[in-house]
Amino acid sequence: MSKLTHIQAANIVKFALETGYRHIDAALIYGQCAYKGALDQFIRDQFIRFSLSLELILNIGNEKQVGEGIAAARIPRSSLWVTGKLWNNAHRPSAVRPALEQTLHNLGLDYLDLYLMHWPVAFEPGSVYNTVIDHDTDLRETWSAMEDLVREGLVRQIGISNFDKAQTETILRHATIPPTVHEFECHLYLQQPEFVKWTLNHGMRVIAYSPLGNMNSIYNSSLLPLLQDPSLLALAERKGLTVAQLALAWNMHRGVIVIPKSEHTERVVENFHAQSVHLTAEDMEFLNGLDRKARFNNPSEDWNFPLYSGLDGV
Repeated sequence: MSKLTHIQAANIVKFALETGYRHIDAALIYGQCAYKGALDQFIRDQFIRFSLSLELILNIGNEKQVGEGIAAARIPRSSLWVTGKLWNNAHRPSAVRPALEQTLHNLGLDYLDLYLMHWPVAFEPGSVYNTVIDHDTDLRETWSAMEDLVREGLVRQIGISNFDKAQTETILRHATIPPTVHEFECHLYLQQPEFVKWTLNHGMRVIAYSPLGNMNSIYNSSLLPLLQDPSLLALAERKGLTVAQLALAWNMHRGVIVIPKSEHTERVVENFHAQSVHLTAEDMEFLNGLDRKARFNNPSEDWNFPLYSGLDGV
């Protein structure tokens, strides 16, 4: 999938918000931004419930264009939920606040609703492309610095992403302000039912990235693309849906927030309507049987750092 130009990025953000999306999830390192259309209860409760989003591949530094799209849509800030992520090269406590301030400046905002530690891995300070492990920085120190952001009113909630159980438990034991969200890969080919249940039981909502599985070309997967699965195509046809809507609705029926990728306005609308899809118990049983424990995003070898210990697909 091609990267969007600055103008396209701003326009698709504006279109998504005008369509009804209200949750924007940004990650600077990949230049990605996701637009989540949440239920009204999500805003009222100030907490993530069922929602879906569209994720775009943007160029590095496009946060400013995302901010332009937010401004152009003229949606009241109080009606939006904006999420950002702390990259690995800013894990040292002294670097956490400046990293957030840069994101806020780029987006043209005064605060974030949610700030996630993107990976349980600290890199040496420097370029965002640097992957030299910083062995002197502890996850607990980074988390404490993130808690300070909540106390200062710069973020409302904090969470984690791509952690395994042991790493999550380390944060939970240490935290004065516990994580409210855990974002990780989760789709019909990597369902992780036990880990999803465990996460929910520990008071965190689950955000599933890559909810359409191996449709992202960067994964270079040899498996049949999820959206071309014959059994899914047949079920979707019987129900008058697209396979994407079926896959998104399955996760949402489990209480999981989904962030599919799209740079096309028609898909923005198509995915938004997945919120109204009803799946029967029989549908869910069938879809639950498609799990292949196939994990597509695992940079453990590239970073020389073990990830996802004890989880499916490793």
